[in-house]
Amino acid sequence: MTMSCVICDGAISIPDNAMVGELLICGDCGTELELVSLDPMTLEEAPEIQEDWGE
Repeated sequence: MTMSCVICDGAISIPDNAMVGELLICGDCGTELELVSLDPMTLEEAPEIQEDWGE
């Protein structure tokens, strides 16, 4: 299955065994996307991990 990137509208291949929370990379723009729902299948830009500086 393929979906469109939410940033650049490029094609992203979704594996048949994909799970919620899986991270995918757009081959066109390099954006990291997260699969947030399977029904309906929904992609969102993955949140950037921020340093907690030991807190």
